[in-house]
Formats: sequence, C-alpha cells, structure tokens
Amino acid sequence: MTLPPRVTDRAFARLAEIAEATGELRALRVAVEGGGCSGFQYDIRLDDPASGDLVIEKDGQKVLVDEVSLPFLQNAVIDFSDELIGARFVIENPNASSSCGCGTSFSI
Repeated sequence: MTLPPRVTDRAFARLAEIAEATGELRALRVAVEGGGCSGFQYDIRLDDPASGDLVIEKDGQKVLVDEVSLPFLQNAVIDFSDELIGARFVIENPNASSSCGCGTSFSI
C-alpha cells in the first residue's frame, strides 16, 4: 500500500523555530529532481504553496510535495537531524535502492 510521506514532530518543531527566528511563516518544500551522483536528488527549501501541492500540516507549519515528486516520496519519512556533523532535514526513503554518502542523491 502506498502512502504519502510522513513528517516527524521534530521536523515540524524545527520549522516552527525557523518561522520564529525569521518572522516569516514559509513552508518546507521537498522535491525530487533529476541529477546528483545517483540519478535523483532532493531539493529541500523554504517556499510558498503552489497549485497541486500535497500539503502536510501540523500546528500551522506546512510541508509541501509537488505532484511530480510525490510518487518518488511515497511512504518516505521527512525528519530533522541535529548531529555533531551538522543539522539538516533528512529523508528516509524506502523507494531508494541506493543513495550517496551525503544523503541528498539516490537511485530507484
């Protein structure tokens, strides 16, 4: 069974922190594009909703996935990782058969 991506509470909390720090309420866009060292790469950025986007919302914070990217992100988990090596939004994608070391490029 295919499901839309799931966003963790930690990712929503980080979006709330960004909104508070910047004074702007913008959504997190998670997209898949061709490129990268493994064939596809994630494009993760703050953006505004567009027509056709899947909007995942919690407590006023939004994560957006466009129609083209949605099949690549079925059943994925969008999380926020804050480790010694750095802090970033990460994607745990069960559709990816392999990925590069940086975690932003993958193949299916």
